[in-house]
Amino acid sequence: MNKSCFVRTGCKINLGLNITERRPDGYHNLQTIFYPVPLYDELTIAESSGEDVLMLAGNPLEGEVQDNLVLRAVRLLRQEGHPVPPLHIDLRKVIPSGAGLGGGSSDAACAVRTIAGMFGLSLSEKQMEGFVRRLGADCPFFINPRPLYAEGIGDEFTPVSLDLKGLYLVLVKPDVFVSTREAYAGVHPHEPVCSLLETAALPVEQWEGRMVNDFEESIFRSHPLLSDIKKELYRQGAAYASMSGSGSTIFGLFRLKPDCASAFAGHFTFVCQL
Repeated sequence: MNKSCFVRTGCKINLGLNITERRPDGYHNLQTIFYPVPLYDELTIAESSGEDVLMLAGNPLEGEVQDNLVLRAVRLLRQEGHPVPPLHIDLRKVIPSGAGLGGGSSDAACAVRTIAGMFGLSLSEKQMEGFVRRLGADCPFFINPRPLYAEGIGDEFTPVSLDLKGLYLVLVKPDVFVSTREAYAGVHPHEPVCSLLETAALPVEQWEGRMVNDFEESIFRSHPLLSDIKKELYRQGAAYASMSGSGSTIFGLFRLKPDCASAFAGHFTFVCQL
């Protein structure tokens, strides 16, 4: 009987993001905190008798199917000598793309972890993290999602003792696309005024003004709707609000369950208790 496995692949938010310097290789060194979020894509992987097939459903994705990170991960596994048979993969997208939530990276990392388990590949967690790093700097986070402090280009991780359990999270993603190129073009690298790790140890109500996303200044000028959403989250009672990563999702953390559906009508909105 052909093997088959269904998994849900989560996402993340960035708690603060500091761009500290431009590297000689053209990339930027940064500091951020990844925090897992229970908003999930759905991935079903099954053995196939023919070629690899990736069927997409849910939120639309840009680009060619063959360039999807999930298929790239499968091809890379085989290139590294791992015996992976032809696969039929169904991916239902719930996490918005281009949102700064890492949905594509999560899909790829979860695919590798799932395939390794299905076919008995001799890959430890650390080996899988090293493997998926070749697909994207934040991919290793999704092998075993938990709060992590990230440095370098976003791929050097240190566990963080940070627990937001009990807080309510609101994600708001308008129909705005921010490319990575656009995001980095507007930043001016500098050492942060406040340490992310020190700020994260404070009550969430004290994060505003201390925990910042360096992409916001230039992106908010180009896309004022994102700034308006952040202001509205604070008006709705958020203890802290920020843009996530370099994408166009704005999130708010609340002590009490918010009732803000009408305030963000027309935008993708997700509310949960962490």
